[in-house]
Amino acid sequence: MKKIGDSFRLFCYHEDMKRVYLVPNIITAFSLACGLFVIFKINMVEPGSGDYDVIQKSVFLLLIAAFADFIDGALARAIHAESEFGFVFDSMADAVSFGVAPSVLLLKTLSLEQGTFLSFFCATGAMVYSLCGVLRLVRFNVKTTEAKGNAELEAAQKKHFTGLPIPAAAAAAVSINLFFLSPFIQQWMPISPETRAIVLASAMIVLGYLMVCRLKFPSLKFLHFRIPSFHLAFLTVVVAVFTLYGILYFFAEILTLIAWSYIFLALVLSIIRLIAGKKSKTLEEFEPEPDEFDNN
Repeated sequence: MKKIGDSFRLFCYHEDMKRVYLVPNIITAFSLACGLFVIFKINMVEPGSGDYDVIQKSVFLLLIAAFADFIDGALARAIHAESEFGFVFDSMADAVSFGVAPSVLLLKTLSLEQGTFLSFFCATGAMVYSLCGVLRLVRFNVKTTEAKGNAELEAAQKKHFTGLPIPAAAAAAVSINLFFLSPFIQQWMPISPETRAIVLASAMIVLGYLMVCRLKFPSLKFLHFRIPSFHLAFLTVVVAVFTLYGILYFFAEILTLIAWSYIFLALVLSIIRLIAGKKSKTLEEFEPEPDEFDNN
């Protein structure tokens, strides 16, 4: 009887472990489903007919996917349910939701005549973005694997990213797309469809480069500001009020401001580091990572 009881408890333990490991992967699958839904739904729309409401709903889904992407990794680490399967699955989900979906949204919101230089340029911008996004994920996976067991490298990876993280790139890509379609911009700063196409395609190329470049981008968890507690509380309340108001009435504008401000901040920090020089200790953690070919 004792052996039977021990066997039953061991079976229950393994079943519990399966459920624990399953939870982060379910969240990852949900994130992937959001990205796939955006791609499939927007493909039912005629090219150039994607209006503000359609793109806004797609952006909301991608933001939910980004939140789920953050939650699944944090949850897996918290309950010690990390696995190779989950690691690879998460990267595949990111490639679809943040690497492919923004490019599809871009092309579907533009009315392009086939065979023209503009259509070729926009398709090139979309392809460059998606390709660089996949390369960014591959490099991240390789670096993460190499850092396992090395406390110094693991700590450095938590402080900053080499290249723009793909969720941040996706937020910047879809936000600027939504920004040009917003009623506020359409009313006060109308631009021609051709100009919009050139700006959006150029932005995708820039974001693609930033994802594979060697510049350092800070992790939001390590952006510390020394502010007295009362001023911090007051500032938090003011920022929260303006952010909530902006989200309710100027969603596209606020999202664009937040997404591109993060990129601008990282570029400013990197430029300051480059000006300071390698011998200086100023912003030492933002020293661009050397190219692998430089070590050969």
